[in-house]
Amino acid sequence: MTKRIRVGVIFGGRSGEHEVSLVSATSIINALDREQYEVIPIGIGPDGRWVSSAQALKLLKEKTGLEHEPERFLVPEPSRQALVSAGGEGALPLDVVIPIVHGTYGEDGTLQGLLELANVPYVGAGVLASAVGMDKIVQKQLFREAGLPIVDYVWFLSSECRQHPRRVIVAAEKTLRYPMFVKPANTGSSVGITKAHSRDELLKGMEAAAAYDRKVIIEEGVEGIREIECSVLGNDDPVASVPGEIIPSNEFYDYDAKYVDGKSVAVIPAKLPKRIARSVRETAVAAFKILDCSGMARVDFFVRRKGLRIILNEVNTIPGFTSISMYPKLWEASGVSYAELLDRLIALAIERHREKNSLQRTYTPDRERYRT
Repeated sequence: MTKRIRVGVIFGGRSGEHEVSLVSATSIINALDREQYEVIPIGIGPDGRWVSSAQALKLLKEKTGLEHEPERFLVPEPSRQALVSAGGEGALPLDVVIPIVHGTYGEDGTLQGLLELANVPYVGAGVLASAVGMDKIVQKQLFREAGLPIVDYVWFLSSECRQHPRRVIVAAEKTLRYPMFVKPANTGSSVGITKAHSRDELLKGMEAAAAYDRKVIIEEGVEGIREIECSVLGNDDPVASVPGEIIPSNEFYDYDAKYVDGKSVAVIPAKLPKRIARSVRETAVAAFKILDCSGMARVDFFVRRKGLRIILNEVNTIPGFTSISMYPKLWEASGVSYAELLDRLIALAIERHREKNSLQRTYTPDRERYRT
C-alpha cells in the first residue's frame, strides 16, 4: 500500500474569526480522503493554547475540557519536518499542513513563519503575501502602484483616531465623500467594519475599528455596485474560477450577513457580460501575482451597475472553506470538486516546498578575501 500523506489541519486561533475557522476546519477534515491522507487535527484555543489530540476539534467547538489537556509548547524542528513539544517529546512530523486559521495570528504570516522554521510544506500564501494580504492599507498601496482600479481611501493610526478624532474626521472629509467604510486594517470577515453616512457615524466607526487593530482605513463608499468574488488557484501560473456575485441581506456584506442570518444569496456564476467576467478573472490573477500569493486566494471586487466598471476591493489569502463558502463553490462551478480542490492545494504546497528547498541556502566566500 502507498504510504498515506500526513496532513496537519491547524484551526482556531486568537482572532475574532475563531468560530469561522472551526467551521472551515470541520468541512476540510470531513472531506479529506482517509485512504489517501492521515489527518492530524491541531487546534489553537482563543487563549493561544495548542491542542494536538484527536479530540482537538471537538474540544474547541464545545469549549470544554481544554483545561484538562496537557500544556504544549510547540517549537519547530526543521531536520524532522515537524513541530515538537518543548524538550523534544511528542513530535508531530507532518508531510503538509493546511493552516485554516482566519484573521490575526494565523492569516497574517505569523503561523506561516512558524511553519517555514519547521520546514513543513503548507497550503496557501507564504509569509510576505500573508502579511500584505492581511493589511488592507499595504495591499491597496501595491495595487495603486500597479495601476489596478481601487476606491479612494485614507488611513490613520488608531492612536490618532482616539486622541484626535475631530482632526481625523476633517482630514477624511477633505479627501472622501459620504458614505464611507471604516475598517481595521488587519481583520477579516467584516469584523469591526462599519458604514458611515455622517460625522457621528464616522466617529463611532473609528472607535469600533480602532478596537481591533493599530491602524484604521477609511474608504469612500461606492454607490450602485454589485459585490463580485473570484477564486484563484496555483503557484507561478495561477488560474481563476468563474466569478460569483453576493447579494447581501444587509446594507453591506457584514459579519451577520456572511455567517449569522443565512439570508444572503450567492449567484454562481455571476450574471455578467463575457468581457466583464473575463476582466474580473484577469484582474484577480494580476492581484494574486502582485502580492506574490501561492496556493489559493479569493479576490473580491465591486462592479458598478452603471457602466460596469470594475473596482478591486481586496485579496483574502485564507478564505472561508466550508462546503458552502464562496471559494470552493466558485471552483465547483468551474468543474473542480471540493475534494479535488483539497488534493490540488496539497500538491501545490508540496511542489512549492520542494522548489524552495532546492534553492542554495549556504555561501562559502573566497578564502583569500575572507576576514575573521
